[in-house]
Amino acid sequence: MSPKKCVFGCEGKFSMYGFPKNPALRDRWIQFVFPGQKRSVANAFVCSRHFSDECFINKAQVDAGFAHRLLLKDGAVPVIKDPSHESSTSTPVTAREDLPLFKHTECQTERRPTVSVKVQANPLKISVGVQCTFVPSQKSVATQTGHLRSKGTRATVFSAGVSTENTQAETWRNLSFTPVKASTPGLGATPAKRPRMEFLEEKDDDEGDSFAEASEVSGMEVSCDYTDAKYIVFESSLRELFETCPLCKHNCNVQRSRLGTFVSFSVVCNHCQYAKKWQSQPVRGSTPVGNLQMSAAVYFTGGSFIQMNEICRAMNLQIHNYNTFRRHARMLLEPAIFHKWKMDQQAMFQQLQPQGKIALSGNMRADSTGHSAKSGSYTLMHLESNKILDIQLVQSNEVGGSAHMEKEGLRRGLDLLESNQLHAEYIVTDRHARVQKYLRERVIKQYYDVWRLEKGLSKKLKKLSRNKECQVLRKWLPGIKNHIYWSATSSKEGHEKVAKWKSLLNHIQNVHTHDDPVFPKCAHPDRVSTDSSKWFKPGTMVLYKVEKLLLNKRVLRDVEKLSHQHQTSAFEAFHSIILRFAPKNVVFPYIGMLCRLYLATMHFNENADREQATNFEGTALNKITYPKSKKGKPTAKPVKTEPTYGYVSDLMRLLFTEVFDNPATFVEELQKLPIPPDLSAGFNRPAKEDVITRHVARFNPT
Repeated sequence: MSPKKCVFGCEGKFSMYGFPKNPALRDRWIQFVFPGQKRSVANAFVCSRHFSDECFINKAQVDAGFAHRLLLKDGAVPVIKDPSHESSTSTPVTAREDLPLFKHTECQTERRPTVSVKVQANPLKISVGVQCTFVPSQKSVATQTGHLRSKGTRATVFSAGVSTENTQAETWRNLSFTPVKASTPGLGATPAKRPRMEFLEEKDDDEGDSFAEASEVSGMEVSCDYTDAKYIVFESSLRELFETCPLCKHNCNVQRSRLGTFVSFSVVCNHCQYAKKWQSQPVRGSTPVGNLQMSAAVYFTGGSFIQMNEICRAMNLQIHNYNTFRRHARMLLEPAIFHKWKMDQQAMFQQLQPQGKIALSGNMRADSTGHSAKSGSYTLMHLESNKILDIQLVQSNEVGGSAHMEKEGLRRGLDLLESNQLHAEYIVTDRHARVQKYLRERVIKQYYDVWRLEKGLSKKLKKLSRNKECQVLRKWLPGIKNHIYWSATSSKEGHEKVAKWKSLLNHIQNVHTHDDPVFPKCAHPDRVSTDSSKWFKPGTMVLYKVEKLLLNKRVLRDVEKLSHQHQTSAFEAFHSIILRFAPKNVVFPYIGMLCRLYLATMHFNENADREQATNFEGTALNKITYPKSKKGKPTAKPVKTEPTYGYVSDLMRLLFTEVFDNPATFVEELQKLPIPPDLSAGFNRPAKEDVITRHVARFNPT
């Protein structure tokens, strides 16, 4: 492959740039490079000499030696025809061979100090970006032995240019402390589309501590990797790094600035005028990366920022306030969660579309107990893969009351599936009356979950067994419970399930042949019982009450529609996960609740098929539990493998690589979602003074 060459014939090692793909911008390049010509520019390149300094985003880093290739800004156009006539009178920065090598941890490289020489008498002051090598005077060089090493991790060291009329001693006196502004080309100017993120913290309790303003932080931008390891460092340990001047060993004037988790130190030596600025973390725009990542880590893992703030306060660990967290969530975190869930959902839809019809299960969860729920979430799960396809959040004032939320959530979920060419072959739900009617109208086959019918019958039977004349029923409670499951799972047709269920009444009377031809005889082997006290006696009151309870018309109708293959027990595990992300004792706004439901869904889908853990010998692991529901009876429970949190890593990557650079697109996507008004929006809002005036304390009626 031949090396790239500049169309102007420039010789030397310069950064080369191909013509842009944007038609309008490419025409501007062609008009400048080939005026009045129409020609192919597929293999044409323009070198960096034909662009002005304002066209690059990392000019300062390249000049300081921390980058090798100049990067063009979006929309940059070449403007210099002949670079030899456009150059200034100052010579390029070169290394001084007569100065020794210095090594700083800011750059971790050995470089010779650089001096900028200018023809004019006035010295040229250079503001150098972060992580650069300091230019010492000849006096300081003579007093030092070996390499100098600064202990800061990221520092801005400011140096001065040297005039041809100045001596090296004058160079030392011309050092200047010049902060780098965010608008400086090459130092990460704020993108035009990204809203300004000014997160001002409350002033520290210590009167002597300074406070970082957004304008000051915006001048500290530096590229970073958000996956860098973080550590807890005490402030006293940090001050030890800056109290002594690394050149003259005198005490320095150290000032601290803080913005949430971000802290910076400004160091000035009054003796030799050495100056340096160190920051604890990178800054993008005016946003410290650590602040944003702290908010993201709390939100994405389902944590509470208020509790996190209390933990940090207990150990005096500095953190940003709750208003900043909410601003992060509103502008960046929630749009990222919404976008990722929609992308994951579309991927599942595309994977299932070849099947056409799918088996579903549905269930609703209210955000509070009783009939006063503010909102409810209806979930549709794919029974074959055990993954959640959709979850709908319905607020009670949208549908006229909490009793209508389940039907509305089911309707929205089925409409979304059908809009993506997915149709329900059948659906397994509870026995909600409105849901039954709606599915009949929509001509969708419905099955009932066995556990819910068994739970309702067991409560009634247990209550009946407490009567003195019904003590014989206590021995049959486990058997009746097992018979419900066996009748459903061992049959495919509804009439067969009903026939097996009816046989229970004969079986408890020690009669094992039945009149129904569908199931004429019990499936268990014939055996003779010597304990006659365990059987029900014909014509007794207890038998009549049990028959009335088990064989009423509604129970038989429900038994006929019991699911023989799939159940909704996975919803109980999913609802327990929701409790971790959205506890019922915490009130969330609509978008906040929806995003936390999406996070719980992503966690469940990622860990839905965890296998049973094994030891080093390959033996499956189990643990013994003593559940309250079984009155302390020991139960073996398989131990699953540890859950994974890949979705959190994906959200972090999406946040820092896409959403942060252009949040407007993601915010607009979230804003298209219709948000119902708050429940309090329909109430009258009197003046605050009137409410206070009418207030009368219950124990002080005056």
